[in-house]
Parts: sequence; C-alpha cells; structure tokens
Amino acid sequence: MASNTQNRDANSPMRLAVIGLGMASKPHLAALKQLSQDVVVAGVYTRNPQRRADVAQETGWPAFSDIQSICDAKDIDGAIVITPPNARKDIVAPLAAAGKHILMEKPVERTLAGAAEIVQICETAGVTLGVVFQHRYRLGAKTLTDLVRSGKLGQIYLARVTVPWWRDQSYYDHAGRGSYEFDGGGVLITQAIHVLDLMLSLTGPVKTVSALAGTTPLHKMEAEDFAAAGLRFASGALGSIVATTASFPGGAESLELDTEHASVRLTAGELVVHWRDGQIEKTGEVTGTGGGSDPMDFPCEWHRDLIADFAASWRNGEAPLITGRTSLEVHRLIDAIERSAKSGCRETVEGQT
Repeated sequence: MASNTQNRDANSPMRLAVIGLGMASKPHLAALKQLSQDVVVAGVYTRNPQRRADVAQETGWPAFSDIQSICDAKDIDGAIVITPPNARKDIVAPLAAAGKHILMEKPVERTLAGAAEIVQICETAGVTLGVVFQHRYRLGAKTLTDLVRSGKLGQIYLARVTVPWWRDQSYYDHAGRGSYEFDGGGVLITQAIHVLDLMLSLTGPVKTVSALAGTTPLHKMEAEDFAAAGLRFASGALGSIVATTASFPGGAESLELDTEHASVRLTAGELVVHWRDGQIEKTGEVTGTGGGSDPMDFPCEWHRDLIADFAASWRNGEAPLITGRTSLEVHRLIDAIERSAKSGCRETVEGQT
C-alpha cells in the first residue's frame, strides 16, 4: 500500500476528495462547508463534466478530471464516495491500492457478496473503510445507544422497526432506480437500511427471519416497495420489520425496544423512554428524515458529525464508529430477508447457526 498519511498529527485536517455529485451528495457538501477545521476538500469529481464544473464554481473547490488523478495526488488522504452502489468496486480498488482511506455512502454494494469483496479489498490494502449510516448520529439515537450500553435498560426482549415512507413514481422513473442491477434492490437496501443498521448496533445480530416482500400497484419498479419480516435475534429477543415507500404522504421511521426496565420509542430523532417506575424521559426532536416526496428533506448535521468522526479516527489512528466490516451485519440481514421472501421459508442469517 502506498500510504500518504504517516505524518498526520492530532491537529491535521484530513484532505478528502469527493467522488459523486448526484442527489445524495447534497448533505455531504453542506456538511463539508461546516468542517473546515477538520477536513480540507481537496477537490470534487463526477463523470458529468457540467455538474463537476458547476459544483467547483459554487464551492470554490478544485475539480478532478478523473479518479486516477485523485489516486496520484500525494497530498490527498482519502475520499468520500457518493456514487450509486453499482459503480463501487471500480472506484474503491484503485483508491485502496493508492492508500486512500474511504468513506462510502450506503449500501456498501448491491449484494452481500459484493459488499464483502469491497471490505476485503480495503482490509487487504490496509486502508480504512467507513460507511455513511448517519442515523446513528442523531441525538436521540446517541442517547439510546448510551442507555443500551450502560445496561440501564436491562435485557432487550422485543425490537420493532417501522419505515412508512413515500416515493412518487417519478423517483423510480430515474434510470435504474429500484432495480437490482443499479440499486441492488428496493426499500430494504435503499431506505430501511439506515434504521436496520441502527437496530443491529443496539440489539446484536439477527439469527433467523421469516419475510414477505413485493411491489404494490402504486409503483412500477423491479424490486420491492414493501417488506415485512419476523425476527429472532441471536440473543433470544424477538422482533419485526415493516418497511415501505408506498405509504403516502410518508412518515417518520421508528425503532421501538421493549426491555427489562423500560420501553423506548425512537421516532426520527426523538427518543421517548417509558420507565417501568412511571417516569417518562424525552430527548431530541422529530425532524425531516427524507421519508416523504423529497428524499433529501433532512438536516446535514448528522453527516457533519459522521464525517468529523471519520477524520478524527484518521488523525488518531483508530477505527471510525461505523466500518465496512461492521456494516456487513446489515447486509447479512437484508440478504436473509430477501431469501426468505423468495423461498417463503424461514432463513438463517449468514454467520449465525
């Protein structure tokens, strides 16, 4: 590996290139403007030359003409990759070979096998792979994480995920969107993956799933716009998932945990804890989450904190909160749900016996 980060110190800003300037780049670009002390944007790249020029002019950041230029730049520490998942391997492989650390938009790839391959490429090259699951950085989610890890909630007995989102048909009319070749699937891997990742970070892995998935008449698309699953966790807890992009006008996603000492409900960014002794505690607030007609209707602060954590981990020589390796857990769960929906049988999550 050709490392270019050996001289980093605790005060060094991380120099990052941005690869991919489509719809999903909006919160990233807004967040990066707030991170000048932690991150220096070394330049931007997208295959569309007009979009590339427009963003460079708007932000004042340089524009790269190709990915190889990013790989060859000795003063670039890493890249934020915001391309669709079908374009990942051809981008990650040369970046990793050049010693560039990578922060990648979810999902890691379209399939579990593809995601595992990308994780292995980065680990073999010795570069850090972080994944953008920004829901973990909302105040309510961070508070819930602290409660679970402190043991105050006690054992988790039941977990319920609900994602009642809406996407107009115009969203799926975009070439390839909602297809297996372009996105890797529908509501599970593109929308629900965020709250599923958060759930797994709190509950631990799922052992088996029994699922149903399909496409409603509300959408013309290849993959599913509705999925439901019953879960049995490795811990013995039970759970359920209901996720859709066919619920007009779209509502906030929720994660509910029924535990030994309390029941908690995380709705978007607001956490409500009902303790068994009658106390009720609230943290955070319900904000836009992109669950309605505008997929980008949410603040950039969660992305800002995630990118800052990635840069801090680079400076300190530590792993970021969310790595490519840990992100494989949610890919394994989605893979099992898809297999169960197809077979009509209960399926075991890969890695669980």
